[in-house]
Amino acid sequence: MQQRKTNVMAVTVAIYVATFMSAIEGTIVSTALPTIVGDLHGVALMNWVFSIYLLTNAMMTPIYGKLTDLVGRKPVMQAGLIIFIIGSMMSGLSDSMPILIFWRAVQGIGAGALMPVSMTIIADIYSFERRAKVLGFNSSAWGIASVLAPLIGGLIVDKLSWHWIFFINVPVGLITLFLFQFYLREPKRHNQVKVDYLGSFWLMLFLLGLMLSFQLLGNATISWGTVIIAWIVSALSLGLFIRRESHTDEPVISMDLFKNHTFVIQNAVAALVSGFLMAVEVYIPTWTQGILGVPASLAGFAVTPSSLMWIVGSFVTGRLLAKWAPRRILYLSLSFILVTSICLALLPVSTPFLWFFLITAIGGIGFGITITATTVTSQHLVSADNVGVATSFNTLSRTIGQTLMISIFGIALNVGMNQGIAQHAGTNMAMMNKLINPQTATSLPKNLLPTLHGILYTGLHWVYWIGLALVILAFVVNTLDRGPQLTAARHAEKLNQSKHNNF
Repeated sequence: MQQRKTNVMAVTVAIYVATFMSAIEGTIVSTALPTIVGDLHGVALMNWVFSIYLLTNAMMTPIYGKLTDLVGRKPVMQAGLIIFIIGSMMSGLSDSMPILIFWRAVQGIGAGALMPVSMTIIADIYSFERRAKVLGFNSSAWGIASVLAPLIGGLIVDKLSWHWIFFINVPVGLITLFLFQFYLREPKRHNQVKVDYLGSFWLMLFLLGLMLSFQLLGNATISWGTVIIAWIVSALSLGLFIRRESHTDEPVISMDLFKNHTFVIQNAVAALVSGFLMAVEVYIPTWTQGILGVPASLAGFAVTPSSLMWIVGSFVTGRLLAKWAPRRILYLSLSFILVTSICLALLPVSTPFLWFFLITAIGGIGFGITITATTVTSQHLVSADNVGVATSFNTLSRTIGQTLMISIFGIALNVGMNQGIAQHAGTNMAMMNKLINPQTATSLPKNLLPTLHGILYTGLHWVYWIGLALVILAFVVNTLDRGPQLTAARHAEKLNQSKHNNF
């Protein structure tokens, strides 16, 4: 009945637009950030324009996931969009760095709903057979955003002002809100809403401490005292959260989910692979600009094949899910990613630019299969009233993996470069900063360029050796899945039978 009333095409368009807004947000803001910092005179706080958005986004993701199962997908998505629109509008009106950071936090609170609720709605309105293809189509938003964001961001800053980087979200968000309001239909939920406020508080405090420590680890100078305090707060909050969730009637994240080994392993692999994804998307452009001297406008295209082949991998996943068990699917997808990680760890400094197209294309297939398979499998391993929680937990796992690894990779790059600088007299970190930007690299002494390229190359290889270790660890984790090796469809069938037999 629900699928007949819902305009599936209109809702799919709304989901795609919501995903595109999420995908383009980080890149388009980074394009405008130098202009924003210059206008608001806040270079010391510039990292917080990103950090606070990621923090509040991650903190709210599991809360939204629970609310989608309690009150419905539509009201939660609408609430998230309204908060996101308000945060965007006020970010654009900000006249100081602290005010901008505050409203970016509000924007992140709203954005926390966009991805997990979108994927939950896809699970509602599409059959199992078609879901992987739709997720693949939806994932193309990230590929398109990676290409368009720098162009759109540069155009807006040049022709209008940086304020429109945020204002542009308002009409797009309102259109998306309209589509969900008039074309998404879902049955009214008559269950009494009981929100576990104390559990939500402990969970948010745990994530705040964890994510904040990752952000601090990525700083040039690390305040270890603050990091350790953040870890202690995070560990204590996690313990209190688990204790609370084990005794409450309506847990934010049911502890029963973690009794399913396949569910845990699928999300652990998703976190590890998402961490390695940062090594590909962030550091390949650094390589192509800093070592090969490719202009910034072209360097980003080195990872575009990954986004395009991601879609292909997602389409392939639709067939695999019907025939193969989850562990076997991940073995296949991780094999593609392993090839990419080995290539990046062993590439010589003189590797031509075009080789990165092939390497990232291979990785893109693996990423597409892994992320789509872990998402759909996580949804199918739980009962219908826990799909929102399972989907948001999958999203949260990937966010934590990305945030943790981007900090670790940053430390590895800095350590590698500092060692290289110590071994070569006449070089310093200021030169490395100039080298990474092709426009300023021309001001460096030509006789030092090969040495500086070698130092950057060494630092990047520290990143990619760690990335290779991540992928190998994902293989090991996948081998630990000792549960019944059923297809995702068969898992769902058994779950429904079990639920039916309980009545």
